Amino acid sequence: MKIVLRPSFLKNIKKLDLSIRSKFVERKLLFETNPLNPLLKNHSLSGEYGGCRSINITGDYRALYFTDGDACIFIRIGTHSELYE
Repeated sequence: MKIVLRPSFLKNIKKLDLSIRSKFVERKLLFETNPLNPLLKNHSLSGEYGGCRSINITGDYRALYFTDGDACIFIRIGTHSELYE
């Protein structure tokens, strides 16, 4: 599986505290090992993000991605309220 971080994702993550960025690195490693690990609470989305999926980074932070072939393309990261307003 190939992980791609879109420019929009990189822009979002640069604004976050180091602790959240570090947690994303941890969760990304877990995701690469097992995308359906229960800790990630990986689930599909509807509405504006239909066709995408979400994983939990912390209690409130989520990372959104979609798949294209064998690539998982991360497009956004932020709090639940920031992403789903």
